[in-house]
Amino acid sequence: MERKIVISAESTIDLPRSMLEEFNIHTVPFTVMLGDKARLDGEFDTKEIFDFVFETKKLPKTSAVNEYQYQKHFTKLLKEYDYVIHFTLSSEMSSAYSNACKVSDELNGRVFVVDSRSLSTGIALLAIYAAKLSKECDDPEIIVEKVKKRIPYNQASFVLSKLDYLYKGGRCNSLQLLASSLLRIRPQIVVADGKMRDRKKFLGNYDSCVDKYVNVTLEQFPNPDLEEVFITYTTAKDSTVLKVKEKLIKRGFKNVRITHAGATITSHCGEHCLGILYINDGGNN
Repeated sequence: MERKIVISAESTIDLPRSMLEEFNIHTVPFTVMLGDKARLDGEFDTKEIFDFVFETKKLPKTSAVNEYQYQKHFTKLLKEYDYVIHFTLSSEMSSAYSNACKVSDELNGRVFVVDSRSLSTGIALLAIYAAKLSKECDDPEIIVEKVKKRIPYNQASFVLSKLDYLYKGGRCNSLQLLASSLLRIRPQIVVADGKMRDRKKFLGNYDSCVDKYVNVTLEQFPNPDLEEVFITYTTAKDSTVLKVKEKLIKRGFKNVRITHAGATITSHCGEHCLGILYINDGGNN
């Protein structure tokens, strides 16, 4: 008898409802605190975040999915499916992974938790791959093994217009913030070993820096699986996104998927943050 497998993730996967439905991926939300107001990631317009920061000069606080939420989420899925493969935000960035593992230990081996070592649509790349595998394979252990082989090659990066949100969040100092503002330095942030790291710095107006960022990223990670690539951003001009899309199509990517960053990611990156994300293993795993 064929076993039914479902793919799960947190809201930090940053996929719109249409893509979640396309790949049958079920999500459980992080919580975002705007002062004393609790909101669920994915259920409100991220413009509220920008308005909150502008008015209060403070960042929202984000909370990982807790054990009770996971218990409720997994139990609901297991009423319909035999196994759940759940992808979490990097364990280096959040307690979500450890919370999910604690709950999975109580569910008789029916929930497999995968530490994506990534964020945003970097998680989505792995979840989509697992969803495709689940249509051909009903062994969750084999699917998880194949997915884990791709994690070290998961290229997730982005370019920032300003460092003000990173500064408010304690991820850069006042001198870096001042230099960025005066010299129009736009940093490339790359997820490496599960953590966000400053890699390159670009000078000039934001559109030209986005163009440089895309060129540099494709040079740094030159062996992409051309099946899937994401352009994920908080805010950007349509013309800017279109130019990036055209560049990726010219590079040979088949499915260029465009998504908005959700509330959790937006709370830490701020406005005018744009990334391209793909698996850099040539599709060989």
